[in-house]
Amino acid sequence: LKKLEFRGYEYEAADASFDLLLNRFLQGAKRPFEVVSYHVGIARDEKDGKSISEATVKLRVGEEIHHTVAEGNGPVSALDHALRKALMNDFSNISEVRLIDFKVLILESNLGTDAITRVRVESTDGKHTWGTVGVSDNVIEASWEALLDSVEYKLSLDRRETES
Repeated sequence: LKKLEFRGYEYEAADASFDLLLNRFLQGAKRPFEVVSYHVGIARDEKDGKSISEATVKLRVGEEIHHTVAEGNGPVSALDHALRKALMNDFSNISEVRLIDFKVLILESNLGTDAITRVRVESTDGKHTWGTVGVSDNVIEASWEALLDSVEYKLSLDRRETES
């Protein structure tokens, strides 16, 4: 935990990421899916001045590969949509998840564009609200990490409610 905090992670407002971290460390818990690859791109049509972001996500759930594409109003939105779309067939409740807050903090501003970035995401399924965190020198990677924790936490909530 100290090593992660030294790298920039902060779990006070990221209860879900902390819960997942503990489950991985103490119980050897693993994600119910594996990320194979992801890609995000941004294009701008200079005629109408509009930008569109598109993300491609490839996940493995069990033995099956899910390869999806989605658009969003920004790269994080596109990744969020593509991630949830890739999980929908196996985990239909993932459609309930909504990103309700997104915060980016630059941790070492003296490094300019090479600075370490902390992204905090707050999500809800309409009944519960949880926070997740990602840290990287790449804001998209930090965002992706927080999004992955968000959907994994929702799946763990569903599993707990089913077991109760």
